[in-house]
Amino acid sequence: MIQHKNTLITIVGPTAIGKTALSIKLANHFKSDIISCDSRQFYKEMTIGTAVPEPEELAAANHHFIQNRSIFNDYNVGQFERDALAKLDDLFIENSVQIMVGGSGLYVDAVLKGLDYFPEVDKQIRIDLTKELEEKGIESLQEKLKDLDIETYNTIAIENPHRIMRALEICIGTNTPYSTFKNKPKESRNFNSIKVGLTANREIIYSRINQRVDLMIKNGLLEEAKELFEYKNLNALQTVGYRELFSYFDDDFTKEFAISEIKKNTRRFAKRQITWFKKDEKTLWFDYKTDSNQIIKTIEENIINEG
Repeated sequence: MIQHKNTLITIVGPTAIGKTALSIKLANHFKSDIISCDSRQFYKEMTIGTAVPEPEELAAANHHFIQNRSIFNDYNVGQFERDALAKLDDLFIENSVQIMVGGSGLYVDAVLKGLDYFPEVDKQIRIDLTKELEEKGIESLQEKLKDLDIETYNTIAIENPHRIMRALEICIGTNTPYSTFKNKPKESRNFNSIKVGLTANREIIYSRINQRVDLMIKNGLLEEAKELFEYKNLNALQTVGYRELFSYFDDDFTKEFAISEIKKNTRRFAKRQITWFKKDEKTLWFDYKTDSNQIIKTIEENIINEG
């Protein structure tokens, strides 16, 4: 099949739904590479708690942006947008179809549509919010965001203090909801985009999450988190799976409660992923058990139509 324009196939969906397995099947079929846009898998020090693909999965296709950074080096969505687009430019020289996969909605949108512009605000706002986080906890910031911008509250990773503070500093600094600055017209991309979503009913998603967390614990997540405990304040470690265990190491949680909190917060994260990805009406949704050949057939039909 001859493509008239480069095409990026992006696989999205909630955590633990099977995106990695499908991405490898698509990459093998189209003889393409895989761009990972999971913002937790960038860091080489975090393996078990971020569900990095197994060695045999990484060997089955050429992956990019997995464990390519250190937790000691800040890395943000703007840098990822730049790096991913540059990598795609190189990959498209070899093959006009490439694959991207991940559950980080903001990072997916950065590559496919570009980032939104936000005005500069007084740096003192961030200082004040950080102090509030330390003194009153994340719940105080969550409630503040809920009051100032319910749309953002319902869509961002509400357990991530960095994301909350970023939204709040815009709300406070501009006296305007953070969400109003989003989804403005942006520079067009030099490739066609086909987005494939995997889904299941909520009970199945939650069950798969619970099973994955149990497997992480069995595979050594406590030991991995223990090694990172002294760096717990780094931004990269403000994430589900580590934060709860840090509270256990601080004697704020029992081990059993920490594990139950990981499961609960991961389920909440999955719910927000679904909300985010469902906003794009062009996404081609499939049940997670759908045969990959059926998905490939649908993709190829869309490539022909787009081309």
